[in-house]
Amino acid sequence: MATTVLTIEDLQEFKKELLQELKSIFTTNQSTSSKKWLKSTEVRKLLGISPGTLQNLRINGTLPYSKIGGVIYYDHEEIQRILAANRVDNAFGS
Repeated sequence: MATTVLTIEDLQEFKKELLQELKSIFTTNQSTSSKKWLKSTEVRKLLGISPGTLQNLRINGTLPYSKIGGVIYYDHEEIQRILAANRVDNAFGS
């Protein structure tokens, strides 16, 4: 097996490539949150909930949605509004 020697330049190039990849990942995640309409999988990921919990939020009217064909869409701004409206601020020391 041949021995490979890494130089400082090799490590610097690796660092640049790694940072570019991380920037790409963060840019992709930010573009998801700026979308107007989100699919169920995106909403579940955004809220950190299970498919059953998302279904319950639809059924009980907590989370409005639109259905086109077999695909359910949620308004991202509406989700943010609902989260803000249901925010609980705990007052400490009162």
